[in-house]
Amino acid sequence: MVIFGGTGDLTHRKLIPALYHLAYQGLLPENFAVAAVGRREKSEEVYRQEVLQSVEKYARFEMDQKVWRELVERIYYIPFSFEEDEGYKRLRDFLEKLDQGYHTGGNRFYYLAVSPESFPIIVERLKSNQLTQGEGWHRLVIEKPFGQNLDSAQRLNEKIQEVFLERDTYRIDHYLGKEMIQNMMVIRFANSIFEPLWNHQYIDHIQITAAEQEGVGSRGGYYEKAGALRDMVQNHILQLLAITAMEPPYKNDAEAIRDEKVKILRSIRFKETMNMHEDVTLGQYRGYLQEQRVDPNSTIETFAGLKLFLDSERWKDVPFYIRTGKMLKEKMTQVVVQFKKPPLFYSHEGEEVQPNLLIIRIQPEEGAVFQFNAKKPGTLQQVVPVDMNFCQNCHIGANSPEAYEKLLLDVMEGDASRFTRWDEVEQSWKFIDSLSDCCTNKKELLETYSPGGWGPIKSEELLLRDKRKWWNL
Repeated sequence: MVIFGGTGDLTHRKLIPALYHLAYQGLLPENFAVAAVGRREKSEEVYRQEVLQSVEKYARFEMDQKVWRELVERIYYIPFSFEEDEGYKRLRDFLEKLDQGYHTGGNRFYYLAVSPESFPIIVERLKSNQLTQGEGWHRLVIEKPFGQNLDSAQRLNEKIQEVFLERDTYRIDHYLGKEMIQNMMVIRFANSIFEPLWNHQYIDHIQITAAEQEGVGSRGGYYEKAGALRDMVQNHILQLLAITAMEPPYKNDAEAIRDEKVKILRSIRFKETMNMHEDVTLGQYRGYLQEQRVDPNSTIETFAGLKLFLDSERWKDVPFYIRTGKMLKEKMTQVVVQFKKPPLFYSHEGEEVQPNLLIIRIQPEEGAVFQFNAKKPGTLQQVVPVDMNFCQNCHIGANSPEAYEKLLLDVMEGDASRFTRWDEVEQSWKFIDSLSDCCTNKKELLETYSPGGWGPIKSEELLLRDKRKWWNL
């Protein structure tokens, strides 16, 4: 594993702790080594001490000195600038020594834990310095954002595909490594009580929420170029939508799964008579303009709410409501499937019964809740909602794996099912770009909202007009 950005925050908070977790569970290959590349001059001993401190701080397992010693001896540090050809030559020679010492057969993956502007530079230098040739497989892992719009994403993809084949390119979205997102297809396709009902005949609508309590913090410079639509909707939210709505793949492999997801992304539409003020809500939290590196006249959205439809017989006229934002009431990611209300059945004193709900909780709690109706004990005909609740990380001793653990293991094993293929990225950018084109006058759409709530008032109206409501469960 070659990490570009070896001294960066992602490496220290996620990648090295994930490798320790894999080693702790005995899941790392015996023939494995890490070469961390960074711009800062420091000795290997100093670097190893720094990553030890990161593991002690961020690991989800206790520190096992034996496991750590065996891992840290395989972690090496090579300092050089990403633009420096001489550094790549030293890296090439060093990796050849590691191949011999660890019998890795030339197999390697390059993880670009760096800012996006460095992606093309590193890829070009890897090729020109013969680091993508020779025996074994050579894979590339790229963090988001993959472009800032369709045009920049296409240019970046062309640069990458000059060097790496599509099958060797792993565009990482850490949401796809989360335990409950992996579980969503199991809930759907491994339970015959759900799949026959997973269509417009039985489902009233679907809600997808990705809420954050924090503001932009020190990321104001990045957020000014992105906003909620590009930072969250283009990747995380649309991937959640695709997994929720996709048809059953004809077999359980990466290409079949991603084929079905692409079909969903291609089918997204607004209603034909779309009024942007009705079907799109954009908001900005009060205080955003005072954040670091933020334009005091910024019209960047920190909240986005959308009402979408899919051109699909399965989902005919079923609305998908999605929302994401910063500075909201709590940190929460969930998918809520609301089933249609039973016809002509009323509780005591004419009260309508609650709809059945399937709630898939992705974070911070991981699990699923199925809400159905039952009679309240007593002489009156009172119908109340009751829950069947599966919580994966609520029990004592529960310790769900971090997303990066599974994703790193997938890269080593060559399983791309939890990574986004280029046509998925392309379709999601096409949708976001077309939406942005319709929102050219953002000031007219942008509503200021107070921190600590659930976003703009218009977000509530998005559902109230349809006699529905957000489920803040």
